[in-house]
Amino acid sequence: MTITKGGCLCGQVRYEIAAEPGPSRLCWCRDCQRIAANGTANVVFPTASIAVTGVVNRFVRQADSGNEVTLGFCGQCGTHLFSDSTGRAGLTVVRMGTLDNPSAVTPTSNIWVTSAPQWACLDTSLEMRDFGPAPIVAK
Repeated sequence: MTITKGGCLCGQVRYEIAAEPGPSRLCWCRDCQRIAANGTANVVFPTASIAVTGVVNRFVRQADSGNEVTLGFCGQCGTHLFSDSTGRAGLTVVRMGTLDNPSAVTPTSNIWVTSAPQWACLDTSLEMRDFGPAPIVAK
């Protein structure tokens, strides 16, 4: 089994994930653009496989999809780490830039490309989805 590690910019929040990575995507929804001032690179893991040390602050909002989304970030440095959604119970999105080795996972698709700004650098070798990803189920 793969052990994936990562954390925030200041080091107050660290995590270990004892699971193989699930789907990985570049997301261009407006929420992700606001979080990162760009698209975000994300990978999905089973929530139960993620062990966190440190305090993760939470912000909850309703997404354009209608799902309730909970964003997890470091309260000290503001690094956005995780995203959970009522639309994918049991699964957590991890921001790939927070992985100790962000090259360990390669995105396979661009999602919400209709929301991407004209200047976005979309990787055209990846699957392009106009809206969100197809539903996935926790194993």
